Amino acid sequence: QVQLVESGGGLVQPGGSLRLSCAASGFIFSWYDMNWYRQAPGKERELVAGIISAGGTTNYADSVKGRFTVSRDNTKNTMYLQMNSLKPEDTGVYYCNVYIRRKDFWGQGTQVTVSS
Repeated sequence: QVQLVESGGGLVQPGGSLRLSCAASGFIFSWYDMNWYRQAPGKERELVAGIISAGGTTNYADSVKGRFTVSRDNTKNTMYLQMNSLKPEDTGVYYCNVYIRRKDFWGQGTQVTVSS
């Protein structure tokens, strides 16, 4: 079965950096586009970044452009999100997502808290 496991979250000061990882299993990772979403307290889940199956094309929410970088290693079935210049408004639970055969799959999420 499809399994997505996020890791790398934590507490960081404003201006700091974190690197999130999403380990995937149960499907052919290199065939599918992958996404990072986040959900802040009291807000809807929003798309943060996406990367196509081959890894060459990416897209970002305007709020994170120039600060976040999404990447993937298809040999390790893993997607990453490098987050720099973090702001308090980046706080939330970050989720890994894949859409397969008309169904969304999600990981359990990893908490990112940006606070001094």
